[in-house]
Amino acid sequence: MGKIELFQITFDNSKELYTPGESITGAVTIKAGQKLLCKAVKVNCNGFCGITNKVNETTWTEEEQYFNNTVPVADKGTLKQGLHTFPFKFLIPESAPTSFEGNYGRIVYRIRAFVDTPRFSKDYSTAKEFYLLDPLNLNKISDIWGPCSSSVIQEFSYMLLKTGTVTLKAQIDKKGYTPGQIIQLSAVVHNKSEKRTSNIKASLVQRVTYQTKKTTHDVRVIAELEGGQVKAGKEIEWKEQIIVPPLPQSSLVGCDLIKIEYYVKVNLKSPNVLLTLPLYIGNVSLDKKYHPSKNEARLSSTDVEVTSSASPSVTTLFPPLLAPKPTPRPAPRSRISYANTPTAPPTECHQGAEGGTPMRGSFTNQRHSQLVSPSGFSYAPGLSFSDSHQNQASTDPEGILISGSTRTPARPFNENTISPALTPVSLPPDYRSSAYPQDAPPSYDESCNT
Repeated sequence: MGKIELFQITFDNSKELYTPGESITGAVTIKAGQKLLCKAVKVNCNGFCGITNKVNETTWTEEEQYFNNTVPVADKGTLKQGLHTFPFKFLIPESAPTSFEGNYGRIVYRIRAFVDTPRFSKDYSTAKEFYLLDPLNLNKISDIWGPCSSSVIQEFSYMLLKTGTVTLKAQIDKKGYTPGQIIQLSAVVHNKSEKRTSNIKASLVQRVTYQTKKTTHDVRVIAELEGGQVKAGKEIEWKEQIIVPPLPQSSLVGCDLIKIEYYVKVNLKSPNVLLTLPLYIGNVSLDKKYHPSKNEARLSSTDVEVTSSASPSVTTLFPPLLAPKPTPRPAPRSRISYANTPTAPPTECHQGAEGGTPMRGSFTNQRHSQLVSPSGFSYAPGLSFSDSHQNQASTDPEGILISGSTRTPARPFNENTISPALTPVSLPPDYRSSAYPQDAPPSYDESCNT
């Protein structure tokens, strides 16, 4: 290397695999055999995707750059003889896609170092690649739960004569796998013809699409299995297993030039019947606790528990109110006792109280059991409800519709009826039916204060 005997890049802790959003740190080591004049020592970190139309071509037809950062680690001067170390640190953008290398393109990340020398002198450079992995969590992919199945019907022709049809059905147990997992494949072939079919085959296929002016598809068979034949008029079921080898993940989020797809292909050569079962290859395997149906069931059970625990509190909060006594007829004025306490209101008064305006507050459980309308508690001090109860309709155990914004018919009171009232509402006796209309009745205040 001339005046430079050692020029290398090292990463801290010898780490070469990083994730988006992580910092990459290391050092550039230079060993000069003698004094070296230099204009600057620079370190560059860049990531890009390059694709071509020829296999293993290094001249890119299309290129996409993700980041390109350069920092100077030494200014203009003289590198003395000996060993020099220049540390560096770069932040990897969170939008950078996972590293990939294929026949027609690559996603590359690397650190490069340069020693710029004066004119007519030799420049020095070195580079070292690192790898980026943005893990694909299969649990975050929509519509991935459950098996994947398909079927096809094909006419069977022999010597240009149609002899019947062949029905092919196939299914895999899941739609997402990680390397090392097993694909459970089952296929059913129903031969409704007079000829024997060819051997049934199944294969795991990778298809990489490179987006250039002329789109290139690179299809590779990862694993292949073969079964037996199906005789005329017979139906067989074929079950096999495919072990997923280490493969690049399905999704390269952030890359617009390369697309990776996987599928299981099941086919017969005679007759020509083929179907495909798409699947995903990821880094985080499917977990049953994230299954949507499991989450819905868990939420439903929680609602039931809250409802059952809230019901006793509503039931035991208000003691039953005794049956109201009939309004007494007033006696003649000379025989009225003003020391009598006013009696409870008639039934129609309770009906009006139950349809009152609810107060605002915090009642977290909207689906709670109660025997009366929430608006019936509007006059109870310190008791309030959220706005959602004003429009929330529910049904009591006897099937009567209860709504905070609608008046409900009052029920007949008995000893077993739960009343919303904490204390009875008192009103003066009704003097309209008095036998002595010539005598003016006492005022309300006089009747209460006596």
